[in-house]
Amino acid sequence: MSNLIIRKVAVLGAGVMGAQIAAHLINAKVPVLLFDLPAKEGPKNAIALKAIENLKKLSPAPFGVKDDAQYIQPANYDDDIEKLAECDLVIEAIAERMDWKHDLYKKVAPHLAPNAIFATNTSGLSITALSEGFSDELKARFCGVHFFNPPRYMHLVELIPTATTRPEILDQLESFLTSVVGKGVVRAKDTPNFIANRVGIFSILAVVTEAAKYGLRFDEVDDLTGARLGRAKSATFRTADVVGLDTMAHVIKTMQDTLKDDPFFPVYETPAVLAELVKKGALGQKTGGGFYKKEGKAIKVLDAKTGEYVDGGAKADELVGRILKRPPAERLKLLRESQHPQAQFLWAIFRDVYHYIGVHLESIADNARDVDLAIRWGFGWNEGPFEGWQTAGWKQVAEWVQEDIAAGKALSNVPLPSWVLEGPVAEQGGVHTNEGSWSPASKTFVPRSSLSVYDKQVFRAPLVGETRADPKTYGKTLFETDAVRAWVDDRAGENDVLIVSFKSKMNTIGPSVIDGLTQAIELAEKDYKGLVVWQPTSLKLGTPGGPFSAGANLEEAMPAFMMGGAKGIEPFVKKFQQGMLRVKYASVPVISAVSGIALGGGCELALHSAKRVAHIESYFGLVEVGVGLVPAGGGLKEAALRAAEAATQVGATNDLLKFVQKSFENAAMAKVSASALDARAMGYLKPSDTIVFNVFELLDVAKKEARALSSAGYRPPLRVTQVPVAGRSAIATIKASLVNMRDGRFISEHDFLIASRIAEAVCGGDVEAGSLVDEEWLLQLERRAFVDLLGTQKTQERIMGMLQTGKPVRN
Repeated sequence: MSNLIIRKVAVLGAGVMGAQIAAHLINAKVPVLLFDLPAKEGPKNAIALKAIENLKKLSPAPFGVKDDAQYIQPANYDDDIEKLAECDLVIEAIAERMDWKHDLYKKVAPHLAPNAIFATNTSGLSITALSEGFSDELKARFCGVHFFNPPRYMHLVELIPTATTRPEILDQLESFLTSVVGKGVVRAKDTPNFIANRVGIFSILAVVTEAAKYGLRFDEVDDLTGARLGRAKSATFRTADVVGLDTMAHVIKTMQDTLKDDPFFPVYETPAVLAELVKKGALGQKTGGGFYKKEGKAIKVLDAKTGEYVDGGAKADELVGRILKRPPAERLKLLRESQHPQAQFLWAIFRDVYHYIGVHLESIADNARDVDLAIRWGFGWNEGPFEGWQTAGWKQVAEWVQEDIAAGKALSNVPLPSWVLEGPVAEQGGVHTNEGSWSPASKTFVPRSSLSVYDKQVFRAPLVGETRADPKTYGKTLFETDAVRAWVDDRAGENDVLIVSFKSKMNTIGPSVIDGLTQAIELAEKDYKGLVVWQPTSLKLGTPGGPFSAGANLEEAMPAFMMGGAKGIEPFVKKFQQGMLRVKYASVPVISAVSGIALGGGCELALHSAKRVAHIESYFGLVEVGVGLVPAGGGLKEAALRAAEAATQVGATNDLLKFVQKSFENAAMAKVSASALDARAMGYLKPSDTIVFNVFELLDVAKKEARALSSAGYRPPLRVTQVPVAGRSAIATIKASLVNMRDGRFISEHDFLIASRIAEAVCGGDVEAGSLVDEEWLLQLERRAFVDLLGTQKTQERIMGMLQTGKPVRN
């Protein structure tokens, strides 16, 4: 397969989706032209410019760093259409109107580069119908590429070919979307709404239908169909509000218009409550009200009977909650047999979806794997619908579904296809096996894609029924304790880098993790090219991964505190610091492979590593002030060292304050990066650190970085013995601004004390400006501040509050 190098992308349409796709391409360092119509007044690019400006205000943020909005190049079809010839990929993302899209295609087609891929981001229109009128040559380069909203965070992209799309174009585009843009690509058939929206919207319509049948409230349904089922917390109706009720109504309308022969067609009727909300302009979150509405601090929910908003908070019945905690097979049996309306509702929505995917698999997807991954990645389910069916007992569930169909209880009287009940699937106990996933069209279990881009994914997204590599046991274990596992990927050519993974809750770091990490470094120095710190939790659902580490393990330190008070903790802190120095001065490169949160001690571990490889959705921060403490694992010491290095490079060691100011603010305000790109802007990542966009490639890239450093003759940094520090004058300047904040009641007296101790640590203590100190001096300042604060009542209150509630105490 020849390389597809995307030098520039054009996005046609600066609406919500087009603008956000452009933003995420900028995150991935892909130059983008954002086109829209020429404005009738003011600058011709006013529509695109306004869209770019609006991107900065959106939440969740489409950019990793807000200032990167400047890199999107605004364009209009009058002045800039010739620039399309510079683009290797053109993505159309205008409104879902076939006639509008065709008009635009006629305008842009003559200006496309001869080898450019032309794609539409339609959420459900026929790709083949959209390509009508194209030359045969352009048809061969045209396909659907359906991003999910919001594009930065949703892992799924559906790739939809027509009968005439060249296969190599799809392979190239899948590789680009997977590795550069960081997505999970699923190939869908060119059928209305493709895979995820087809099944996902049917699932929502089934919930609406069954909720009405059993008389359940919208908030009650959301409590039943969210986290309790391993699905997105926003569940059903809150998700609809977030997506936009007009968008949902449009997707439903596509099903009504194009699926008239579907045996489930009656279910595609727009629910009356949805139609009424759209008619009133209550479109969900973007208009301030939909199924839910915020009034002051209270969240109100719509009463379907009266059309009025009432107090929310209806929950699952305790009995039903207990049933949902049972193993899958027992859970479905109990729900089916219970007379409780909530239980009957839940059995009904499971049955409806199993019935639907059984009937429609052959028409919408090549195989069952594509359905499950599309729903997991596009709708946030922990397991796909086929996986849920298989886990609960394929044959038994199929028989129950068939019984309900025969009894007239299902949403359609169409029977399950024969492959569900007999033949290889029934014999193997489900659609997913080690050979692959079931394809009704080919009557075989189809293996995974063998594209070379997937060679970088040591652990591909797992599916129930496959015996795939378990990241917690994979490879050859070299040693394992209660706290860590040190192992190698024992495939030929992959076993030269040692990997260490933590086993503590949230991968927190206590004395036992430090011991394991030290042992791993010693082993790596003896026999391997490098050491990678990587956590199996990085692979959760594909996006975002993590946690890398939530910081120091306070619970493990508690016995020492109970026996010796604040002073009893000092050996723990010293051990942590020495562990970080061992990482920094290891004679082989230690690479931190970060995904998800790297907070407190987790951030400090990354700071001391030879290099960091971070997934785009990585959130770094020194957040100890939340528990009334200061960072004491060398994080403030590293801030002082980096400030001194930066000042020395520009000959400004007489003005160190401006070089430590940002690090002081980061720690004193417990700032957490909004992305890996933001972490680089904050100074937690260096410009030379690597940011990866696909979490499944994190481990492979980290190992390659370790090998590259080793091959280049890696040596650890020399021990720092003379560090110029900002000293007491800088501390006094910082404290003056803190006094104003305290007296203005922006911070508490205790916040003032903590921030003052952070200032002392990053500025090198009570010494003259420009004084030379060593690393141990700086560590001692951190350690002393940590122990002193731990001895205060207010810090102890913050720690206990965090341990008991998981939330910071403001005192």
